[in-house]
Amino acid sequence: MGYRIVVAGATGNVGREMLNILAEREFPVDEIVALASRKSLGTECSFGDKTLKTKDLDTFDFTGWDIALFAIGSEATEKYAPKAAKAGCIVIDNSSLYRYDPDVPLVVPEVNAEAVEGYAKKNIIANPNCSTAQMVVALKPLHDRAKIKRVVVSTYQSVSGAGKEGMDELWDQTKGMYVPGQEREPSKFTKQIAFNVIPHIDKFLDDGSTKEEWKMVAETKKILDPSVKVTATCVRVPVFVGHSEAINIEFEEFLDEEEARDILREAPGIMVIDKREDGGYVTPIECVGDYATFISRIRQDSTIENGINLWCVSDNLRKGAALNAVQIAETLGNRVLKKG
Repeated sequence: MGYRIVVAGATGNVGREMLNILAEREFPVDEIVALASRKSLGTECSFGDKTLKTKDLDTFDFTGWDIALFAIGSEATEKYAPKAAKAGCIVIDNSSLYRYDPDVPLVVPEVNAEAVEGYAKKNIIANPNCSTAQMVVALKPLHDRAKIKRVVVSTYQSVSGAGKEGMDELWDQTKGMYVPGQEREPSKFTKQIAFNVIPHIDKFLDDGSTKEEWKMVAETKKILDPSVKVTATCVRVPVFVGHSEAINIEFEEFLDEEEARDILREAPGIMVIDKREDGGYVTPIECVGDYATFISRIRQDSTIENGINLWCVSDNLRKGAALNAVQIAETLGNRVLKKG
C-alpha cells in the first residue's frame, strides 16, 4: 500500500520538479493530485508517464490525503498549510514561513533525519533555504569528525532561486545585449543581472546583512548545531540553475585535507570531484538534473590553525528544494508512517 500525495504549486519550477522526482525515485504513490491557483486551473503537469490536470488549491479538501508537498510561497502557505494539517495531511513546506518555528522540524535528511519525528506538534515539516541545504550536507560529516567552530561562506546563487521571473529576466536581458529594441530594464532584480553579479538577495536587515544571509545562519544552527558560528555573503549570479558556494571552515581540532576528502567521499548525498588540474572540479552547469551535492577544491587553510576550504555546487531546484522535500517524505514514510 502506498500514499495519497498532494503537490501544491505544481505549475511552478519547484512543483514540477517535485512531480518529476517523485516519479524518478518511484515514491510509493497510490494516488496523486496536482494543485494550483485558479489562474493555472487545468494546466497539464507530467508525473512519470501520466499527465495530471491541476485542481483548485482554494477549494481542495485535504481530508484522507497523507502528505502534501507545498511550493506556493509563504503567503499562500500561511492560508493553506494549517487547513491541510488540520485535515490530517502532513505538510512538507518549501517556503520560509515555518522554518524558524520551534514546533516545526527543519530537515535535511542526510543531516538530521531523526527530526522528522517532531512533525506531530503542527503536522508540518519545513524544507530549508536552498543555499543552506547543500551547505549543511557538506558540513555534517566533517562536523561529526572534528566539530566545526565557524563557517565563512560566500554564495553564487542562480536566478532560478528567484523563480521563473528571475530566469526570464536573465534570458531577456541577455537577448537585449545583442538584439536592438529587445533591451529590458531590471524588474525582478535590483540591478542588471545579465553579465553581472548582485551582492543582494532578499531584504536588507538593520545590521547590514540581507535576509538570505540571515537565513543561512539561523537555519544552519537549527539543523546542524546551535554552537556553530556562521557568516555569509549571498550573491546572485547570471546562471540559470545551480548554486555554488565557497566555504571556509574552522574546526575545534586539526583535520587534514586528505582525511576531509575521504570523509566527504563516503558521506551520503555527496559526490567528490577534486582533481588539481584544469577542469578537475564541478561547475553549476554540470550539476543540473543531478541529485548529488558536489564538492571540489578541498584544501587546507594555512591562515588559521584548523581550517579547510572547499567548493560546493548543487542543483538548487533539486537538492535545494524539490529533492529535499521528497527525501523528507521518504524519511517520514520510513521512520513514522511505514506504508508502501
